[in-house]
Amino acid sequence: MAETTGREASLERTTKETDIQLTLGLDGTGTTSIRTGVGFLDHMLTLFAVHGLFDLVIAARGDVEVDDHHTVEDVGICLGQALARALGDKSGICRYGHAYVPMDEALARVCVDCSNRPYLHYQVAVREDKIGRFDVPLAKEFLRAFALHGGLTLHVDLLHGENGHHMLEAVFKALGRALAFAVAPHPRISGQLSSKGLL
Repeated sequence: MAETTGREASLERTTKETDIQLTLGLDGTGTTSIRTGVGFLDHMLTLFAVHGLFDLVIAARGDVEVDDHHTVEDVGICLGQALARALGDKSGICRYGHAYVPMDEALARVCVDCSNRPYLHYQVAVREDKIGRFDVPLAKEFLRAFALHGGLTLHVDLLHGENGHHMLEAVFKALGRALAFAVAPHPRISGQLSSKGLL
């Protein structure tokens, strides 16, 4: 079930592995209520929303007794779908965005194109296998699902860093800021920003 109003979208996704309700508002103030059952993911998504000035509400239950993979990936799917629905045909938006974000010793760069051509480049070499209870490779799985279902070309590079928490924190903050620039309306853009006239 999905509902879209203005630049906001709400949806529900229920499978045998997860049950997710999500609302994304693109023109918000960074207000969040996020409970996925995966604490580190909650933290990263809060950073994404606060620094992108998105309003984000997520209530998710998943089979975390197996592991966190299904929950993390399905939240990425839902967030991507909500983004695509909130943007509609992408008329009038800047389309591209990028951000460099430092977090202490770590520096991340994220570049995004709301292109309808999903692609993820992910070059983030975190030494740790886990941060707390979070399996570090799941960050890439989340971003892959988000890019695929959001119709995003997404390039994520960790330029340097030592602490895994700082590195992923920089990535998610940069994702929020880059996406905020990409989805921002531009007064001189009419229709979709493409020389072909269609994304």
